[in-house]
Amino acid sequence: MLEHDSSESDAQIDIVELLLKRQAELSALLEITRAINSNVSSEALVEMLETIMRNNLKVKKFRLLLLNIDQFFCVSNFGGELEAPEDLQLIADELLPLKVPVHIASHSNPIFSAFDYFIPVHHKDEALAFVLVGHFDHGERLLENSVDYIQTLINVIVVAFENKKLFKERLYRERLQREVELAKQVQNMLIPQNLPKNVFLDVESIYRPHQSIGGDFFDFIQINNEEFLWCVADVSGKGISAALIMANFQASLRALVSLNAPLPILIEKLNEIVYNNTKGDRFITLFVGVYNEATRKIRYINAGHNCPIVVHQNEVLNLKKGTTMIGVFDELPFINEGELELEPGAIVFNYTDGIVEYDGEEEQSITEEELADFLLENRNKDLKQLHQSLIDKLDILRNYSEATDDITILSLKIH
Repeated sequence: MLEHDSSESDAQIDIVELLLKRQAELSALLEITRAINSNVSSEALVEMLETIMRNNLKVKKFRLLLLNIDQFFCVSNFGGELEAPEDLQLIADELLPLKVPVHIASHSNPIFSAFDYFIPVHHKDEALAFVLVGHFDHGERLLENSVDYIQTLINVIVVAFENKKLFKERLYRERLQREVELAKQVQNMLIPQNLPKNVFLDVESIYRPHQSIGGDFFDFIQINNEEFLWCVADVSGKGISAALIMANFQASLRALVSLNAPLPILIEKLNEIVYNNTKGDRFITLFVGVYNEATRKIRYINAGHNCPIVVHQNEVLNLKKGTTMIGVFDELPFINEGELELEPGAIVFNYTDGIVEYDGEEEQSITEEELADFLLENRNKDLKQLHQSLIDKLDILRNYSEATDDITILSLKIH
């Protein structure tokens, strides 16, 4: 009789203990949920988790690892010295495919057996995290419930981490998109919209950035009643950084032109500015020319850029004289200024490498010689028709696929 009363009393104690444990677990889970809904920081969630593990579940050794790209990183640990990353990765590689909690205290590898349980967290068959629990001091009948509870708790927290990560990524993308749109607006403001078309000359352009914003640039500046300067340039790299460098370049160019600096001095100063701003990590290729309507002469410097092509009657000439690209050296090794007299009807065709370079098959590209032949054959067209005919030719060659580089054309036709 006494034995029966004793066993019945023990069962009642177990039920009470289980109920109290369940109540504590639900309360902790509720607190975690409230914290998530209140958008507390990830650090605060980790602190709450560690408190629950230590105080509620009596865990004395704990590791929580989250997956980032293709590697697991420990975001929470207590009890003993943290294992080497490669040891933790070894545990993940062997046990994650099982997708269920595993008792590992008797594992033959001491790295594994230093813990009692391996508890994974998956979402749609994708591993997101895993937990290692050691020195887990629970009664046999309560142990399975505790493991399930830990898995549920970690799953809630990991999903919260993922949501925070996605939210931050969305905010970052939205901010980046706003910055791109702003940079695009600024860049469009820098590109001349109204080009001369008068008794002395016609000027036409095409500007097609590969991305929303590009690294190509051109400008056309009236110096005085008889002279104007034009420039075509290409900065290394793409995107916002390239656009910012080019915006700074244009401001410097216009400032130096307003000081009536000779072309060699202008190129020296531009090189100094670009080199100091980029520390030699970026460079700019450019062509700058000055045309005098009275003398019909152009003075020019080609700084490592695609050679502009001068077409007149049955002749083709490349404007090569100049120097190296700017921004690579603190001082340019040499500067040669070219000069040429242009006859009525001459075309000066300036372009960037998006015209002759394409990341496709060789037959999808146009060589500089083929470009010169095309210009010679189409020299009698007006500039807008000439440009469109060239773009149509490139589209056909490239099967109307997306361009792989910025495309810029600036052409002058002398009357």
